[in-house]
Amino acid sequence: MFIIDEKDKEYRFGDSGPKYLMQGPRMNFALVQFMPGQDFQAHYHEVMEENFFVLEGSVTIVVNDIPHDLKSGQFIHIEPGERHYVINRSSSVVRMTASLAPYKDGDKVEVDNPKLD
Repeated sequence: MFIIDEKDKEYRFGDSGPKYLMQGPRMNFALVQFMPGQDFQAHYHEVMEENFFVLEGSVTIVVNDIPHDLKSGQFIHIEPGERHYVINRSSSVVRMTASLAPYKDGDKVEVDNPKLD
């Protein structure tokens, strides 16, 4: 058992990206924040499934080239092998939770970002 205060962790890119509250040994759990216009490189996982739950704002998550516009209170589950890309096309900050399981270090394959209208 352990307790972590999010204030003790930092976002990967200063004010954005994932803020991992837990990494392994069986799953990852993070808070994710994107400023307007920010995105995250498209990728897929060979083993891990990934889940996002939108806490604040709205975000576009593209899965296998199909865009899904999610807002606060919505959840998306992404299976292993599904290419996904996250972008904040809104004018406000988006905050989400993210979980990946089962944890496997290095299980991220980057691909080209999709073309969006």
